[in-house]
Amino acid sequence: MEFQLEKRDGNARAGTLTTAHSTIKTPIFMPVGTVGSVKGLDAEDMLKILGTDIILGNTYHLYLRPGMDVVKQLGGLHKFSRYSKSILTDSGGFQAYSLSKNSKADEDAIVFKSHIDGSKHTFTPEFVLDIQYALGSDIMMVLDDLIGLPAPEKRIRLSIDRTTRWADKSLQYHQQTQTKGESLDQNLFAIVQGGIDPKFRQISAESLVALECEGKTFDGFAIGGLSVGEAAQAMYDTVEFTAPFLPEEKPRYLMGVGTPEDLIENIDRGVDMFDCVMPTRNARNGTLFTSFGKLNIKKKEFILDESPIDPECDCYTCKRYSRAYLNHLFKARELSYFRLASLHNLHYYLHVVKGAREAILKGEWNAYKKTFYDKRGGKKQ
Repeated sequence: MEFQLEKRDGNARAGTLTTAHSTIKTPIFMPVGTVGSVKGLDAEDMLKILGTDIILGNTYHLYLRPGMDVVKQLGGLHKFSRYSKSILTDSGGFQAYSLSKNSKADEDAIVFKSHIDGSKHTFTPEFVLDIQYALGSDIMMVLDDLIGLPAPEKRIRLSIDRTTRWADKSLQYHQQTQTKGESLDQNLFAIVQGGIDPKFRQISAESLVALECEGKTFDGFAIGGLSVGEAAQAMYDTVEFTAPFLPEEKPRYLMGVGTPEDLIENIDRGVDMFDCVMPTRNARNGTLFTSFGKLNIKKKEFILDESPIDPECDCYTCKRYSRAYLNHLFKARELSYFRLASLHNLHYYLHVVKGAREAILKGEWNAYKKTFYDKRGGKKQ
């Protein structure tokens, strides 16, 4: 993997990330395909209609179903899903948080009770990589100990210690694997934890960077453990504080975030990569993202509205269908609604980051950010 930082405008960054499967222009938003599919869409939608260069899959969910051996025997996740561009796989750390009633972490691993059949499974740092090796993802995340907020200091410190120790094991294991000539096209990202306390974020970031030495380095760094209960401004402040402790020459990935406003605010703070289920989840629930803010397609006012979702949008859906038609499809619970709404929301997110990149390259980032908020009636204080 190669990452070239092309331009900075303030703290905002534009770069190019190259993997074995695609070239990714950053900043970038990565659609979430948890079980090897972005909900409601297929590989043709992702590649030909949306033009995505990278999506996510989830290690925990794919391990349980269809299983790592099944995916490996069928040629890896790229061939299995027919998505030919880059794939990033999460490690399962978030599932330990979101499925906390079915998981328990100790010093060496996270033990899951399957949400499907109740069977028990132990995720060690090394086994998590074995799963991702079988999936064949381009970017693999280390196993981390994610906690919700607020949390006591003792628990935050434990999270940092575990995450650093597991990252060290992951880095050593990955180096040993590649020394054997295996998984040479797969890349490893570390994850910074520490809640919203600056001292803990600094400890986590510096501890992870300190693990690197000649011949043993992470390919990128993620900021995890945010958007888990804290206020938006606290998240922004944490990212602003944390980013400078990460290597400037490597990609920075903010995990599980968020709204269009979150993208703008964190690009402004030096983040290169984002993912979130929000565009597709909100689409399914009737909320559509537009240049002027959110639109609730369920409202009666759209029953006879022949205009597109967003007059400024040139997505597949807006070029073909009216608000009235989408209002009808949603109320009829017609399956085609989920596809059309998801295509629109993802197109909008990708449009936001593409516009951000172009503005950064031109040295016009602040103007782009101002226009983004002006269309929404101004930045909310």
